[in-house]
Amino acid sequence: MLNALTLTLQFGPGVPDSHRALLGKARVTRWMRMALQRPAEITVRIVGTAEGRKLNREYRNKDYATNVLTFDYMREPVVSADLVLCAPIVAKEAREQGKTLEEHYAHLLVHGTLHAQGYEHETNEVDALEMEALEVLLMEGMGYGNPYE
Repeated sequence: MLNALTLTLQFGPGVPDSHRALLGKARVTRWMRMALQRPAEITVRIVGTAEGRKLNREYRNKDYATNVLTFDYMREPVVSADLVLCAPIVAKEAREQGKTLEEHYAHLLVHGTLHAQGYEHETNEVDALEMEALEVLLMEGMGYGNPYE
């Protein structure tokens, strides 16, 4: 399932240095390539709460910051997308779920990369189960635990 990935990695203002250090381009590329089924050009932007909330409000009409937003523009022949992850939300969820920050970022990047290719979990239970099962396999394949346990 490994495919070519052209990755642009951006950090918004106020993202902690610990997140920047954890999210090196090589590591992020490795995580995302695991989930790719075709070549891709993806921008990943790590943001603070204000930017995350603004984007979620503007594009999903939800007035709060969320963990990951996927903006998919094209799926064939090359996946083209932007993924936006909100650093404070990712850190909070990792603590609450008893996961490392690394493991949670890896999962959310896999999750967003699958969304960019058309996988969905909000349309029906069958799609949700398929996406979740694939995420579990990919995470275990990278040496992480089941992200849903």
